[in-house]
Parts: sequence; structure tokens; C-alpha cells
Amino acid sequence: MSKNVIGGTKARIGHIVKVVVLFILLIAYMFPFFMVLINSFKRKVSIVRDPLALVDSKGFYFQNYPEAFESMRFPAAFMNSLLITVLSMILIVLFAAMAAYVFVRTKYLASRISFGMMLAAMIIPFQALMIPLVSIYGNTLNLLNNRATLIFLNFGFGMGLAVFMYHGAIKSGVPISLEEAALLDGCNKYQTFFMVVFPLLKTMTSTLVVLDVLWLWNDYLMPSLILTKRDLFTLPLSTYRFYGTYTSDLGLIMAALVMTVTPVIILYLFLQRHIIAGVVSGAVKS
Repeated sequence: MSKNVIGGTKARIGHIVKVVVLFILLIAYMFPFFMVLINSFKRKVSIVRDPLALVDSKGFYFQNYPEAFESMRFPAAFMNSLLITVLSMILIVLFAAMAAYVFVRTKYLASRISFGMMLAAMIIPFQALMIPLVSIYGNTLNLLNNRATLIFLNFGFGMGLAVFMYHGAIKSGVPISLEEAALLDGCNKYQTFFMVVFPLLKTMTSTLVVLDVLWLWNDYLMPSLILTKRDLFTLPLSTYRFYGTYTSDLGLIMAALVMTVTPVIILYLFLQRHIIAGVVSGAVKS
């Protein structure tokens, strides 16, 4: 009896310690966003004097949001970000799922080599390629200042991770017996994939959407190289206009950042229940 009591006490203490550690980590992760949020309702002078204060010395200052909204041309920048993100995401999800399915179900040497090359491409940093890419697409092909060019590049750079994630999910979570049954019922390979295999990848697709949307929506470096016309600016590019050489309007910057990240946070809240299941999909062999 005493052993059970001691064991129960240790378990409760361990649980309390875990909760405290997780709470501390939550505060550490949320603190930057909290600071941006509270400072978006302050005047610039109040942010400089006391950035940790919860409220401006004259109360909440709401003027930052309409000024930032107008100055950054929020509707146009939002539509540019939305168009580029959605089209890039559709291409990545569709073609990565099909490619991973082929790599899993075919045993040809070409499939293994292609899969290995995609994984190897994930190792190459974008910074090592950006100068040649801008030179080729800009000077040689004259394809800069084009949304289609940025979407194409996003598609190429996003395929490696997406194929890797789908490969594990299909290999461990899609029984080949279901595909054989569909073929016996008269489905061709395309119908089998889109009607049987792809619906079973819903959890992985949700996870991939969240991960890639965070990258595509918040990306600054690649759009800054491809899109130089103001009418084509995405939200991160429009936000940067508040940074000056000698001074920056901190209040407008904070408001612009809040408006920029809010759509991604909303998407995450809708898909959060799929994320953990998608991340571990493929980790356990069925």
C-alpha cells in the first residue's frame, strides 16, 4: 500500500512539474506576439519610452490600424498574398501527393533515384541559389515582376518536404489492399488515387497546409527578389515600407504585423486538431 502511495505521489509531482514547464514555455513563445499586440495600440513615443507597458499613457491608441491599412494598401497586398499562397499550396499538395504515391508503389530504380534527388534538394539552402535564379529569371528570361514566376518557384522549393511527408503517410497509412479492391471494382489508377488514396491523406494534407502556408504567407526574401513593383507586393513586402533608413514608425509596424499574421493564426486554429496526427503519420509502421 505504501509503495502505491509513494508511486502516486511521484506521479502527481511529475505531472505538476510538466505542467509548470509547459506553462513557462507557453509564456516564452507567446511573449513576442503579446508584445507586438499591445504595442500596436500605442503611439510611437510610448513604445520607445515603455514598450512593456500594457496601455499607452493616454489610453488605447486605435489610429495605428486604419493608417497602416491605408498606407500598406492592405486589400491589394492581401489579395496578392492570398493568390500566391493558395495557388502555390494547391500545386504542392496535388503534385507532391501524386509523386509520393508513385514513389511508394513503384519499385523501379528511376523512382528511387528521383525520390533520393528530391530529398537531397531539401539540403540546399535557398540563399545559395537566389543569385543564379534572379540572374536567369531576370536578365535572361525577363520573368521578374510576375506572380506566376513566384508561384512556380514556391512550387519547386516546396516539393521536397511535401513528397517526403506524403511518402511516409502513404507507406504506413494506406493499405495496398484498398487499392486492389478499387481496381477489382473497375477503378483505373487515377480514380483509385483521387477516390481512395488521397482522401486517406486528409490529416497529412492538413498538416502540410499549415506548415507551408506559414512559409508562403510570411516569406519575405523570395518575393522581394521577384516582385519589385508596388502593385504586386505581398503583405510582408508592404509591411517593410514602414521601416526607414533613419527612423521607423513602430506603431504602424506593430499594427501591420498583427494584420499580417492574423489570417495564418485563424487557419491554424481551424486545422490544429490535425497537426499532431499528421506530424506523427508515418512514424509508426502499421
